[in-house]
Amino acid sequence: MKKLVASSPAAGANVQPTLAQRMFGDISPKLAELTDNVLFGDVWARPELSPRDRSLITVSVLIAMNRPDQLRSHLARARENGVTQDELVEAITHLAFYAGWPSAVTAISVAKEVFQKN
Repeated sequence: MKKLVASSPAAGANVQPTLAQRMFGDISPKLAELTDNVLFGDVWARPELSPRDRSLITVSVLIAMNRPDQLRSHLARARENGVTQDELVEAITHLAFYAGWPSAVTAISVAKEVFQKN
């Protein structure tokens, strides 16, 4: 399993905390560790799906489950992984018919916010 933290600060390395460490590592270091090392260090790194495909799947599930807080960071990650703004908007529109109109309206509002920041 690949560790995302390059080396310990005691070794003199200038290590930046991961997003998980910044968000909740102070209160739940184990959850941050699992997020970094298992979810993003192992699952997301598996070659069977591209990061772009994983992003589309993840964004779709977060929309369907109406999880706007997590959707924000995954929309940005999707863009970094090559998913275009037009593709994300189309996915949200498509999901309105499967995940429900309220979930799609929430998602498009979050997407608009994220797209304006980038």
